[in-house]
Amino acid sequence: MSIEGVKIYGVCMDRLAHQIKLAKARLAGLPPSSGKKILVLESYNTGDMDDIIDILELYDLPDNDTEAVLNKLEEVAMSVSILARETISFDFCDKGYLCLFLQVEQ
Repeated sequence: MSIEGVKIYGVCMDRLAHQIKLAKARLAGLPPSSGKKILVLESYNTGDMDDIIDILELYDLPDNDTEAVLNKLEEVAMSVSILARETISFDFCDKGYLCLFLQVEQ
């Protein structure tokens, strides 16, 4: 199965594959360490739920509250992880912005 051209909500799998490749190249340049590394693939530069809904096209939510958005983001991350065969997650950075993360074992 090819993921070329697939888009899950606002996550383009082609762009994600490219971001993963770049992140792994950055990681390869660092000294090896044991354990998990979590790398930012993309920042959406907002923590506002309405902005997040629009950016990621989460228009089928039953409610537009924080809990519904976070639940949908978890669902989207699981689907994207399966297709990308990588561990992908959404979370908020120190600035409060939503980010897309890659988790890798090193």
